[in-house]
Amino acid sequence: MTAVEAEHADVIVVGAGPGGSAAAYHLARTGLEVVLLEKTSFPREKVCGDGLTPRAVRSLIEMGIDTSSDPAGVGPAGVGPAGVGPAGVDREVPRGAQISGSVQQGSGWVRNRGLRIVGGRVRLELPWPELANWPDYGLVRPRLDFDELLVRHAEKAGARLREETAVTGPVLDERTGRVVGVHAKAGRGREPVEFRAPLVIAADGNSARMALSLGIGRRDDRPLGVAVRRYYRSPRTHDDFLESHLELWEGAPGASRLLPGYGWIFGVGDGTSNVGLGLLNTTSAFQNTDYKDLLRRWLGGLPPEWGYTEENATGPVRGGALPMAFNRTPHYRDGLMLVGDAGGAINPFNGEGIAYAMESGRLAAEVAVQAMARASGPSRERALQAYPHLLRQRYGGYYTLGRVFVQLIGNPAVMRTATRYGLPRPTLMRFTLKLLANLTDPRGGDALDRLINAMTRVAPAT
Repeated sequence: MTAVEAEHADVIVVGAGPGGSAAAYHLARTGLEVVLLEKTSFPREKVCGDGLTPRAVRSLIEMGIDTSSDPAGVGPAGVGPAGVGPAGVDREVPRGAQISGSVQQGSGWVRNRGLRIVGGRVRLELPWPELANWPDYGLVRPRLDFDELLVRHAEKAGARLREETAVTGPVLDERTGRVVGVHAKAGRGREPVEFRAPLVIAADGNSARMALSLGIGRRDDRPLGVAVRRYYRSPRTHDDFLESHLELWEGAPGASRLLPGYGWIFGVGDGTSNVGLGLLNTTSAFQNTDYKDLLRRWLGGLPPEWGYTEENATGPVRGGALPMAFNRTPHYRDGLMLVGDAGGAINPFNGEGIAYAMESGRLAAEVAVQAMARASGPSRERALQAYPHLLRQRYGGYYTLGRVFVQLIGNPAVMRTATRYGLPRPTLMRFTLKLLANLTDPRGGDALDRLINAMTRVAPAT
């Protein structure tokens, strides 16, 4: 293809992460012509905790992806059939104890049963809630493999993937200023190419280059996080709970400022653990912290038999930004839709991004399908302008609560009190798990579901 030639489609999707692949899949399966552009080639690595909550699992199931595991699988040291254990029971685990929970693993998926919350001397295990609307299990799968699985699934549905195609900017209609395609450089020679479509979906991550090209900047009144992670060889690789450590200290534990963030340990099931931490920009430490050193100091306080030491590291420390709570708006303008991190869709309560990237990708696709069924003009435009309203309707009140939460835990006194007095109360922590993971049944749920749903409805959807 020469620079003057253009490849045409009904929709162009920029970025083949979870959000872009989900959007491309749901578009292609309706019969629309979709071009999916990825600046790198697969497999490729992304900075992530690799943990998927039941919310993300549901999106995978909706895409027809098989998340089942080997029912005859066994855990470490011959623990027994996968999934054996007192499901639904909260239990405290002594610090330093080996975790011998079973793991379900098959086709690359490692299942987990819930979240283990650690703060001070308290270690509380909270199984994922039993709900009608959401699966009762989470998954772990490295992004190196996960993203390629999703993009190949989109290809099978009919999306045309173009790897090593770096989008450099939009193609604008000279008369209206509307986005009608993208300029890109393709292949290792980075030859200039052009793609044309009446609609472009930007799923280009935190860089948000497409949004910036239209003047859609980051909002300073919304939270931003940063996360770093590293893989370590560890005997805890088969842990069947995601583990979250709530106490990150700026200096010496108990004698310095408690930071607004958490550390995580997720067993990958391949002999390694994904270990990392994230901080919010609600403290001055956000700009002044050496994150690699903070990770090293935190890991230095963990039991050495867990293996999170330099000699067990399998790669470098990698980090990235976490755009949260719709910190980039509007999510639609002049033929361009924003999906996932490009629209700042990360959950401010827990830093989860994959679920919201996939959900917003599907929502963008559903709106696009209805819009593309109309003739070009005002009617199609009205349909497209529904997208940001639907996003606010679905997440706006919840993200408003999340912004309040972020401000509260930015106060060290609040963080210290919550950790000290909240963790020992299992009922409160079950409420917290549902709230932070955004896992409730909209109808027919329990009292905790009804309370959270009421809070979300009352909060302004901004």
